[in-house]
Amino acid sequence: MSGQNKKMELLGSTPIPKALLAMGIPTMIGMMINALYNLVDAYFVGGLGTSQMGAISVTFPLGQVVVGLGLLFGSGAASAVSRLLGNHEKDKADRVVSTAVYGSVLVGAVVILCVVVFLNPILKLLGATPSILPYARTYARIYIISSIFNVFNVAMNNIVTSEGAAKTTMGALLTGAILNMVLDPVFINVLDFGVAGAAIATAISQMISTLVYLYYIRKGKSIFTFRIKECHFSKEIISEILKIGIPTLIFQLLTSLAVALINMEAKGYGDSVIAGMGAVTRLISMGSLMVFGFIKGFQPIAGYSYGAKNYVRLKEAIKISIIWSTVFCVFFGGILALLSKPVISQFTDHDLEMIRIGSYALRANGLSFMLFGFYTVHSSLFLALGKAKEGMILGTCRQGICFVPAILFLPMLFGVNGIIYAQPAADVLSAVVTIVMAIRFEASLEKRMRVETAG
Repeated sequence: MSGQNKKMELLGSTPIPKALLAMGIPTMIGMMINALYNLVDAYFVGGLGTSQMGAISVTFPLGQVVVGLGLLFGSGAASAVSRLLGNHEKDKADRVVSTAVYGSVLVGAVVILCVVVFLNPILKLLGATPSILPYARTYARIYIISSIFNVFNVAMNNIVTSEGAAKTTMGALLTGAILNMVLDPVFINVLDFGVAGAAIATAISQMISTLVYLYYIRKGKSIFTFRIKECHFSKEIISEILKIGIPTLIFQLLTSLAVALINMEAKGYGDSVIAGMGAVTRLISMGSLMVFGFIKGFQPIAGYSYGAKNYVRLKEAIKISIIWSTVFCVFFGGILALLSKPVISQFTDHDLEMIRIGSYALRANGLSFMLFGFYTVHSSLFLALGKAKEGMILGTCRQGICFVPAILFLPMLFGVNGIIYAQPAADVLSAVVTIVMAIRFEASLEKRMRVETAG
């Protein structure tokens, strides 16, 4: 059996548990290692001082905004091509992925240029204090410029996973992440480049991941062709990409906004609070990325099944994904909550205030993280099925609709405790909204199944 036929069989007929493991686990491992090297950055930079740790905390949301451009094109294309492949429209799928890849790099370059020009005011807006700003500026210049590689990588990550080649995605992520973990201590400590060393290590690692994807394309291992001549910025293709890409981008922007708002609220309490909340964000982000990695394997199966009108397979995929992701979130969140103080202590050189705030926040966020799997399966499901409105509502719920009011008003009432409990409060509220939307979707799916059976 050819590689392309194997990929189609994986999406359409392989038993769901086996398909989810084959699609989700490699991407989950890759995302886990990818998140781990963010923690390694924080670990080595944290040894330089609290202000340096605060610098990468302040820069983190800015990098996520740039990467969001890769998600805009990549996730939009991935959702579309999964359904197109299920409906046997291969030629149109080729045009969609080519447009998405080249479009992401073009738009990414323009946005990065604008960010570099206005870097200073942007960093101040993100919560950089006078003591943090010099380090943040040094780190961000290198980190943001090199993000052009990551824009391409993120777009390819989504597209390659959508065709069933999850192991390739894992390989690209692993290669970059492992290299980054090796280079971090070399550039930061051995060569004594400080925060600039962390940024240089990340830049080199992202470039290597890009080379892995380019090799995959050049060797013709993909179902898709990725030709410039197939790049069509037509209304039909762009709307197909943006329909799902925009909700995903908004979700990414809100995630960045959430971190920025935390930094801005923490700014009045000093560098230790910014650094402590930054460490918590990166730890929770590691668990979140692992869940997203697994769900990236679920999405193409859901989209393909929906496109092929195989609703029984779709329901089974949803059920198993909810169970598996929730079990993971309970385990991961529980570990962070139980070991909050020793974990946070790894990110500072004896800053007791950072440890106090960070461990308290990590305990609260670890407990609320237990709801994350159920929420993420459904927010990703709607996008995979092309349901932009539902995906937009749920995607903006946790970090936007629920979080923004919480982070703006809770600190006014409870001070620093309001900052700590803003995200847990948003997690609980978004889980309630998810339950309501899940019940409505289940009813509509049952109706579709009855219609298909009657027809």
